Amino acid sequence: MQQKITPYLWFDGQAEEAAAYYTSIFEDSRIVRVDRYPEGTPMPAGSVMTVEFELAGQRYVAMNGGPEFTFTEAISLSVGCEDQEEVDYFWSRLSEGGEEGPCGWLKDRYGLSWQITPRVLEDMMRDPDPAKSRRAAEAMMGMKKLDVRALRDAFEGAGEGAGARS
Repeated sequence: MQQKITPYLWFDGQAEEAAAYYTSIFEDSRIVRVDRYPEGTPMPAGSVMTVEFELAGQRYVAMNGGPEFTFTEAISLSVGCEDQEEVDYFWSRLSEGGEEGPCGWLKDRYGLSWQITPRVLEDMMRDPDPAKSRRAAEAMMGMKKLDVRALRDAFEGAGEGAGARS
């Protein structure tokens, strides 16, 4: 079954490289198809136009559109992680050659923003006890890469101020 909505990611000549990089990081990922620019288009004939790929079963298209547009934080891809090991893995792989940001955000080497988030944080933020949710949020705000243990400690009120680690 074909998915209804497919995100397109605009690159300046790095679409194939980026798709290969992303598919090397996520399980259940593959490059589906590479299409090339035909004669008579603004880009060199035969150069990569689009790369259709899947990350963890989700379909994307990377497009070599030129230098006119770049990524901003206005859009990001969120990776829900089951534990600290997954947080560490995705954080290290995706931030390699990129830039670490606050609150579990990073920019990869292509400038695309990612949120590397332990799933347990979502539960903490939705907890009916506003004091617990506030403590978890405050701990998160003091971190770069999210630390599951520090988030849990803050959530439970163990050692107020816990979580300002990166």
